Amino acid sequence: MIIFFDPLFFILMIAGYFLMILLASAIAPKISSKIASRLTLFSSMLLLSLLIIFSFSFILFIIFHFLHFSYEIFIYLIPSVIILNLITYIFSPILIKIFYGVEKDEEIQKVVDEVRNKLGYKGKLIGATSNLPFPNAFAFGNFIFGKYVAVTSSLKKIASKEELEAVIGHEIGHHLHKDNSVILFFGLLPSIIYYLGYYLIRARDEKGNYAFLGIFAILFSFILQILVLAFSRLREYFADYEGAKASSKEAMQSSLVRLYEFYKRNPLKNLGEKDFGKTLFIYAFLPLVNPLVEKETIEKIKNVKVSVIEEILSTHPPIPKRLKFLDNIKL
Repeated sequence: MIIFFDPLFFILMIAGYFLMILLASAIAPKISSKIASRLTLFSSMLLLSLLIIFSFSFILFIIFHFLHFSYEIFIYLIPSVIILNLITYIFSPILIKIFYGVEKDEEIQKVVDEVRNKLGYKGKLIGATSNLPFPNAFAFGNFIFGKYVAVTSSLKKIASKEELEAVIGHEIGHHLHKDNSVILFFGLLPSIIYYLGYYLIRARDEKGNYAFLGIFAILFSFILQILVLAFSRLREYFADYEGAKASSKEAMQSSLVRLYEFYKRNPLKNLGEKDFGKTLFIYAFLPLVNPLVEKETIEKIKNVKVSVIEEILSTHPPIPKRLKFLDNIKL
């Protein structure tokens, strides 16, 4: 029997899930760096995706193998997790448009159309600007409410045409690679195992309880979450590759340096108010930009040592690492 209506149980379950994500975020950068340094980008993504799917299938097999009580939990729990995530996916574009002040922009639309054709993206994309007061760009949307490529008005002002094409190319890359759907799918897997494990801790039938199996599932979901976050970081490199194709490696590097210098020189206050969607952006929020980005500046930033704390708190790979990655790609 499972106890479904225990408020403390639900609070601890949800708190534990977010703690798991936080801890996994601290380890994922190291995992993705280790794998990416030894394999090509495509091989790294393939290896991680297969490892994630295999791990999920393995733990699910173990649970089904040892479980002896009613399978109702699989009828209600797993569909509930999937439905909640799908609802978030479907309606998130509305919230993002409101929260970030996104409006259609004809000037950005022209650049989006040019870059879309250059990269071979067949679907319709909506070019837009955001009224956020700092330079950044992001991609969002779905087949219901439309797919958007948005840049903030401040980035639009400071970026050169080539840099703007590179940034927009990066964001179109996310749509081209279907990153929203891919990350949604992979993100579901550790969530399912985690919540399933938490319920198993409270599960009992005539043959005993399943607390040990539940603890094993929770620990395994933590490992799975690390792999998913590492995979997500590799997708950012993948999008950088598209940005370089849309313009040039130099323009992609230059645009990243503009963002890097801005956020280093201008630590933003009250970011918490806008923090819920930071994974959307081309550059994660971290604690005026020169009109030109000189090659010496790019080379200097490539060699900047990234602090462990900075890498843990960032949802994206550090800019110095992304600059080095762009050096090594072949267009």
